[in-house]
Amino acid sequence: MFEGQTLTRCGHRQLRFLSVIRSFLRRWFLLLTGKQLIWTTERGVEIVVERGRKSEHDFVVKYRDPQRSRNWRTPKHIHLIVELYVKEAYQPHLTYELRDHLIGVYDKVQPISHYPPALQVYQRGDEQRFLPLDAVGEYSVEFLLVVSELIFIQEKTNYPQGSLTRALYEDFGVKDRFSVVQKAAFRG
Repeated sequence: MFEGQTLTRCGHRQLRFLSVIRSFLRRWFLLLTGKQLIWTTERGVEIVVERGRKSEHDFVVKYRDPQRSRNWRTPKHIHLIVELYVKEAYQPHLTYELRDHLIGVYDKVQPISHYPPALQVYQRGDEQRFLPLDAVGEYSVEFLLVVSELIFIQEKTNYPQGSLTRALYEDFGVKDRFSVVQKAAFRG
């Protein structure tokens, strides 16, 4: 019995050690490919940034869900707004609270003068009050909060006087879908 317990403890240490080594190698590999890991969601979705070209401190947000695809994807406003519409159909009032929270995050984040960026507002657990919205849609609330904040930081860094993003979220749930989606799809 004592030997079995020792093996179990030893096995747990080995698993923990392998997990730490895997995490280290993963971050090192990302760095070699020009990506900086910013966050990994509870569901295992990796959110990274790469250097952009619009300004000295520009960056591009990308994500990958290893359970679904090996490809890195670049989230755009249109993806986030469509996801909010999916969640709105499920629980409108909670989705509007999420929208208001996102507007508050937008108001709090500041442009950066360094690379890579760091999350300025989000802390693990901020998504708790919105968890019922995880029942629908493709993205978790945790993902939406982290990716949205990074996009807000990127936009405030490159366009300090811009307010298109804030207006987009203010219009969600107020104006008709066509105009909100059209604004979300704008590439200027």
